[in-house]
Amino acid sequence: MLKTLFARLGLSQQATSIEDDVWHEVVSALPFLSRRSATDLEKLRALAADFLAGKHFSTAHGLPLTQAMCVSVAAQACLPILHLPPALYRGWTGIVLYPGEFLIRKTVQDEAGVVHDVEQEASGEAWEGGPVVLSWQDVQASDVLAYNVVIHEFVHKIDMEGGEADGVPPMLRRLHGDLTPETWCEVFDPAYEEFCHHVANVPDIHWDTFASTSLLDPYATEHESEFFAVCAEAFFVASEAFQQEYPALYTLFSRYFLQDPAARTGAAPDTAATPPDGPAATP
Repeated sequence: MLKTLFARLGLSQQATSIEDDVWHEVVSALPFLSRRSATDLEKLRALAADFLAGKHFSTAHGLPLTQAMCVSVAAQACLPILHLPPALYRGWTGIVLYPGEFLIRKTVQDEAGVVHDVEQEASGEAWEGGPVVLSWQDVQASDVLAYNVVIHEFVHKIDMEGGEADGVPPMLRRLHGDLTPETWCEVFDPAYEEFCHHVANVPDIHWDTFASTSLLDPYATEHESEFFAVCAEAFFVASEAFQQEYPALYTLFSRYFLQDPAARTGAAPDTAATPPDGPAATP
């Protein structure tokens, strides 16, 4: 049974600020946030407060909900849109937190073309036009290596802004200039194909070692949209390593998100414009 606690915590539609002690607790627990510049953190805090005012948190299986939990999710969710329009998260309100992994139902097609209904465990799920569902246990592990379930699922939400997630996020001419879907794919598609080829050719006897040491989760081979989300995790959480191992992708993501997280200041690139807060429509 879902237990709605959002209003009881004072995180209502009228919320306009985040308490200092809660904000500092959240930032200090996430190294990829704590190393950001004071300017970035000030803007992120304001975005997170607005985010909390417009979203509705619920929990499952009796998980207690606290302000710090909500603020942690909000801060991580807003990091990708630090220099992008908040309207990218428009059109839905629900965020559901489970204590741990949860079951999702999906359809898969086997090699013979037969479609099967299957259940599988998940740590996060983003629904097109619907809620984001997260495992709180996995949210708490969001600073491990290049793993971040919140960023992963909310990048899916950005990807879904124009419809079904396909690994090509909405491009805004006023922000991204000559970064078009075509120029995005010129870099992104070959990188995805190369990663898939690399994973497919890992010998079984070395699979466990590869899976535990790879910067990118092999799950990224499932679909272009998953590659986009997994790369975004690395871009924001393990920025220096991602830049060193995948320089072309790092540059591409830096151009899109208008951020340079590998720089200690976390400042936006010089070419970044101050984005409007209007609709995130693709020109």
